[in-house]
Amino acid sequence: MKSQVLTFGQSQAPILILDDFSGALQEIRALGKSLAPFPAERTTRYPGLRRLLLPSDPAGFGYVARTVEACVPFIGEVFGFKGFSLQEASFSMVTTAPESLLSGQKAPHFDQTHPGYLAVLHYLSDTPGSGTAFYRHRATGIEQVTEGNRDAYSAIRQSETEQATHGYMSGSTSFFERTGFIEGVADRLIIYQGNLLHSGIIPEDMVFSEDPLIGRLTGNIFVRGQ
Repeated sequence: MKSQVLTFGQSQAPILILDDFSGALQEIRALGKSLAPFPAERTTRYPGLRRLLLPSDPAGFGYVARTVEACVPFIGEVFGFKGFSLQEASFSMVTTAPESLLSGQKAPHFDQTHPGYLAVLHYLSDTPGSGTAFYRHRATGIEQVTEGNRDAYSAIRQSETEQATHGYMSGSTSFFERTGFIEGVADRLIIYQGNLLHSGIIPEDMVFSEDPLIGRLTGNIFVRGQ
């Protein structure tokens, strides 16, 4: 396993990258296949399928437990938390074609405003040209959405929504400046604060398959630092 920390934009918020994280990529993808078909996501704007990994599912939750345990020392060192609690975990697949996206799926988003809320993203597929990008909102200069600036950000975004970019975000737009990106290398895991404005990088020629062995499969875990 190889680790590095990157910082983007004016916030200089740390983004932890762990390459060759699991060494068990094929086994994890086979696990995803065994849990398919995944249900369509209904509660968030995620453009595809999500299979929650719960304690009642020993195999799936075993993957979560091993992943979180391996991340413990890195989270403490990079983000300064003495401990953290698991909030949610899932296998996810982007399956929505660009022309079928809703307006809210065409722009960067944030997960939560709490600074201790961390996203743990494990890339499980070899999907060239994909990854995760981070952004600054041009009109406000916001890169991290907090309780203090959320209302101001939301108010301005409401007037910009109708002019959102066509398809998935790929670079800078008139409303958002891309401050950096992480390539979605297979078996790479990244950890970042969920209040950072970010968006998945989804190539137009990607295969939008619902099969975990073919499509863009990721492990998505959220923890809250203490």
